[in-house]
Amino acid sequence: MKIEISVAGQTLDLFDDAGALVKRYEVSTALNGVGEASGSYCTPRGAHIIRAKIGAGQPESAVFIRRRPTGEIYTPQLGAQCPGRDWILTRILWLSGCELGVNRLGSVDSMRRYIYIHGTPDEAGMGRPGSKGCIRMRNGDILDLFDRVVVGTPVLILERDSNH
Repeated sequence: MKIEISVAGQTLDLFDDAGALVKRYEVSTALNGVGEASGSYCTPRGAHIIRAKIGAGQPESAVFIRRRPTGEIYTPQLGAQCPGRDWILTRILWLSGCELGVNRLGSVDSMRRYIYIHGTPDEAGMGRPGSKGCIRMRNGDILDLFDRVVVGTPVLILERDSNH
């Protein structure tokens, strides 16, 4: 399996080992666009891997803070209590960059920037940028993707659509 994320298309494509498209998901990348610098709130480009899978066994819409479940289940009422919060829900796929000086180590390290693929409230829009750097997915979609991938799965984040 491998994942390709198109920032231009706001899609995440899952491919099997033969390169055939298994599934396409609509996503939301960073409101600030693409970039690798720490503190930029941009989505980093380039080759990554899934370094950790977090949240197995948690209910759909479980709230996470610092990669730990809080015990809360997201509701629109809970969301109204914290307007503007970038909710991390359901599952987390923590990404690690593979390109030294581009998205790995120093001030451009994706893992130290806590760049994830994660669930988000259902009312959050997909198909348009809106996150603080991460790749947001609908909760049902992150559940599906989480069960299909393993730690070490390659993830390529492209500014434009790929040639597949």
